Amino acid sequence: MKSLSLNAFLNTIRNILNMVFPIITFPYVSRILGAHNLGIYNFSNTYVNYFLLLAALGINTYAIREGAKYRDNREEINKFVGQIFSINLVATVISYLLLASTLILFNELKMYAICILIFSIQIIFTTIGVEWIYSIYEDYAYITIRSIVFKILSIILLFIFVKKPDDYLIYAGITVFASIGSNILNYIHINKFCDLKFTLNMHIKEHINPILIIFASNIAIMIYVNSDITILGLMKSAYIVGIYTVSTKIYSVLKTVLSSALIVTVPRLSMLFGKKKWDEYQKVASYVFNLLLMLTLPTTAGLIATSKNVIILMAGEKYASATCSLQLLSIAIIFSIFSWFYNDCILIPAKNEKIVLYSTIFSAILNILLNILLIPTFSLNAAAFSTIIAELVGMIISVHFGRKVITIQNLKHSFFTVIIASSFVYIVAILPNFLFSMNALLSLIVSAILSLITYVFILVFLKNEIMLSILKRKL
Repeated sequence: MKSLSLNAFLNTIRNILNMVFPIITFPYVSRILGAHNLGIYNFSNTYVNYFLLLAALGINTYAIREGAKYRDNREEINKFVGQIFSINLVATVISYLLLASTLILFNELKMYAICILIFSIQIIFTTIGVEWIYSIYEDYAYITIRSIVFKILSIILLFIFVKKPDDYLIYAGITVFASIGSNILNYIHINKFCDLKFTLNMHIKEHINPILIIFASNIAIMIYVNSDITILGLMKSAYIVGIYTVSTKIYSVLKTVLSSALIVTVPRLSMLFGKKKWDEYQKVASYVFNLLLMLTLPTTAGLIATSKNVIILMAGEKYASATCSLQLLSIAIIFSIFSWFYNDCILIPAKNEKIVLYSTIFSAILNILLNILLIPTFSLNAAAFSTIIAELVGMIISVHFGRKVITIQNLKHSFFTVIIASSFVYIVAILPNFLFSMNALLSLIVSAILSLITYVFILVFLKNEIMLSILKRKL
């Protein structure tokens, strides 16, 4: 069985690359394209994501949960993969038909049509990429290497071909290339695990109910993640969307990196739960929760303290008005990560996907209503505030039901030590803003170094078990 620590490390490397990519490219892109064209790019990407979600249904989560128990039996995994892949292909065709219909029916989309069509290429290639199979087998080494190659190629292409504001379509094409290239490689190498074939014998009755429940949950998540961008685009302007994009880009990158340790544990936790290995299941889940606590709270504190400098470094002074919205979204990271933990690591392996569905539907409705009510007056800050409330409500519901399945071990002491240490992180991180106010890069570097040293020192002093175990392994 592959090491969870190694998988977490590899997945973290992959997600750090996903973070480094926009750090390298976004300052360049935001300055070259300008807020208007960046807004068109981001709106189009967000719009196509709805149809990507439709094509994917709830297959990724369901396939990982159910496929984990077949991975040691080639014949059984072939049957399972064929059924799920075929359902996925049918959903993809439906998704394309609906996307084409909206482009024909709604005149408001004409301005975005070409960019939307470019992004839509991802839909079919995501389906044939079957990345969920690689997750079932925990093959994160391959995924990481593949990601490195295409990230490097994409960066090279970006700096060669994106030279002026009208090149936003080329930028969209490069983004798509990074995705479909990886998916093509996935398809080529899938034979090492199973035989990927379309079948008419899909066993739809067996699979469709849990798939649709997870799909409905994913829709609700997508809505309250992206409704702010969509409503800003409809109620305000592409310029406002472009400004807000800076905040959401940083928010999304950090959330993705923080969830790296979580994602790799889902197949393992699903397997442990399915085989009723309760002690090991609780031990792994508790470790992951406390690790996320240790990583998420100081990250939030540091980002709130340094938001303005992060934005200036990422996109330039003209995007500084996104500072407040980024600070608000920083708070939402906490609620999002722990809601995700209870949903993906506790409730879904326990086959309580209906609870996840109800939670996310309620959060999505609340987020949309708040966006509609507040965005006309408070613009992008209202969008960020609505995200906080939606994520908070979702987390409260998930924790309430998740605690009936599992009790997190060593939580009180871990929470106490992390809260104290994170408070010092905020204080230490904000001081360089005053000392180096004219140099955003120097201020951020000093803040990061001092915050990290302070945080580790305080956690060691307070005897935080996770930090002590990490340091013992390194020393």
